[in-house]
Amino acid sequence: MSSDNDLESTDTEARFEFKKEQKSAYEAEVGLTEETVRKISEDKDEPEWMLDRRLRALEHYKQMPMPTDWPGQPDLSEVNVEDIIPYIRPDIETRGGEDSWDDLPDEIQDTFDKLGIPEAEQQALSGVGAQYESEIVYQNMQEQWEEKGVVFMDMDKAVQEHPELVREYFMTKSVPPSDNKFAALHGAVWSGGSFVYIPEGVTVQMPIQAYFRMNSEGMGQFEHTLIIAEEDSEVHYIEGCSAPQYARHNLHSGGVEVFVKEGAHVQYSTVQNWSKNTYNLNTKRAIVEADGTMEWISGSMGSKATMLYPATILKGPGATDNHITIAFAGEGQNIDTGAKVYHNAPDTKSTIESKSISKDGGRTNYRGLVHISDGAENSSTNVECDALMFDNESTSDTMPYMEIQESKVDVAHEATVGKIGDEDVFYLQSRGLDDDDAKQMIVAGFIEPITEELPIEYAVELNRLIELEMEGSLG
Repeated sequence: MSSDNDLESTDTEARFEFKKEQKSAYEAEVGLTEETVRKISEDKDEPEWMLDRRLRALEHYKQMPMPTDWPGQPDLSEVNVEDIIPYIRPDIETRGGEDSWDDLPDEIQDTFDKLGIPEAEQQALSGVGAQYESEIVYQNMQEQWEEKGVVFMDMDKAVQEHPELVREYFMTKSVPPSDNKFAALHGAVWSGGSFVYIPEGVTVQMPIQAYFRMNSEGMGQFEHTLIIAEEDSEVHYIEGCSAPQYARHNLHSGGVEVFVKEGAHVQYSTVQNWSKNTYNLNTKRAIVEADGTMEWISGSMGSKATMLYPATILKGPGATDNHITIAFAGEGQNIDTGAKVYHNAPDTKSTIESKSISKDGGRTNYRGLVHISDGAENSSTNVECDALMFDNESTSDTMPYMEIQESKVDVAHEATVGKIGDEDVFYLQSRGLDDDDAKQMIVAGFIEPITEELPIEYAVELNRLIELEMEGSLG
């Protein structure tokens, strides 16, 4: 591990791989019991109704089986919640996060300095939230947006300050605990995350960002993000995630619920760079009303296994959904990603664009569902899946599933799988590039349709992370 002095002018690899000595104010016992759930709720001083929801989610978790029968799914046999620390509260003075980086303990401040979060806040963001272990440690929103009624705070604080909204929307309409076993687990032990509320007619012109960092070995992180965009509002929410490499497994099982009201526009961008000992098992879903637009942009890499399929329910006429995903799998990794879209109203539109890269025996898979209900006439969907493989040991699969119950619709699907051609590499070498640089240029061109949709800082970061994955430097 590099010393602090070595990291002062850190590169991308060192930014994500460093570790800090754990200092916590409270740490739950390993495993999942009713007593653990009650203690988490007590430590947060939650109202009784939230504890009741946690306990109901725990019962769902106990009753639901582990997903094991999906064709080609990642191996989850080593995922044992009884070995995971479900909750670690970092040792900071202010619950709900400080509003100045200088007020954080040195080791936490240093962590986010190396990740570049304070610098990004100054240059290109309307607001920032930073989570360390199980709770938000920093939260800030530009005053100009607060004056317009925009709310951006951590979920724990929202439970206390906006109980009416949280009670209405939190795991009731979009992602109920009964959805799947990991949604139920999340509902029982969730902690931290973001609450975003955009009033009617307000456009937040610069993105807001949350960053989630797991620092401790053998822990689980279960942040919850709830975004409510009222009529004709607009917001871009960016999420970053990372963790250092350990010998023991870590578990990330976040939850995301987005509500896009009539004519509103929400873009949700995430670049996830978990370590190769992390299982990344999330549930994300949006509900879009008439003439609303939802955009998902996701980059997933680094984890031992990922199962991630953001879903959108197009509830009102004219609603639109766009999914853009990129996945990278190296040695020992199984990155299973995709999208789900439900067309439940006429004149709705969806596009799904998936790009995947695999090398050194890694496996990527697109797993998707498009459902067009009876009566959703004049709806359209287009799915494009492109896969790039480096060698004969790597694999890439495409598993699209279409449920079309309406005849007056337009449905298209296209999939391509290819390898980096020797002739392409030779041509670039003839132009002065070495073998590695030539392959990296080919990959950069392959994912350009996705990176051009990201803010420039994230596009550069994503390209650099993929370069490091190609070199085998991360995790």
